[in-house]
Amino acid sequence: MNGVSVSSGWVSADRFFTDSRFRRRYDDVSVSLFTPKFTLVPEQFFDPLSARSVLSDVAELEDSDYVTFERLPHLKAVLVYSNSIGETLSRAVAETVVRSDGFKTKVLPEVWYMLKALDSIQEYNKVVASVADGYLYLVIAQGRSLLLCNSYQASDSVTAEYFIFLAMKKLQLNPEMTTIYFRTPLQEEDEMSLYRYFKSVDYL
Repeated sequence: MNGVSVSSGWVSADRFFTDSRFRRRYDDVSVSLFTPKFTLVPEQFFDPLSARSVLSDVAELEDSDYVTFERLPHLKAVLVYSNSIGETLSRAVAETVVRSDGFKTKVLPEVWYMLKALDSIQEYNKVVASVADGYLYLVIAQGRSLLLCNSYQASDSVTAEYFIFLAMKKLQLNPEMTTIYFRTPLQEEDEMSLYRYFKSVDYL
């Protein structure tokens, strides 16, 4: 987690202890954690008792890692994940930024919000991305069909672009007919680079 998105824009993590917006109460608060420890399971095949085993097949888990899951009825799938990545900021935000009703906010993986955002995109081709802490998070769908939900190690924007275009090519999607949506801010030069290939670059 290297920043926080608030209604007035993206705020870097180093402002958490000084920005007054983190000490207010809000009607709705969402806290996302950039964790690559996740997998999707079709709901008909999901067994809560096997959640840890399923996740350990695709992610390196420590014995102390806590594994949990969230159901995604609109995708007929279950997101299995671990937020145990050795950081404390997301928990601090969840405990400090309290909703108006007094309840604390649940910390969910960034990819959960990306999957949730698919319904708000009107285009047939739906591409949602986030970049943080050396990872690219990428979700791609066509209509109501989810085609890809993955994370990639990407230490720079060139590597992130490589994985984006590799996924588009594998899925036979034409970038010139597609808008790519980001949930994290891009540097101006990175945004302009993507504009050369995609129909549009937008933010959620």
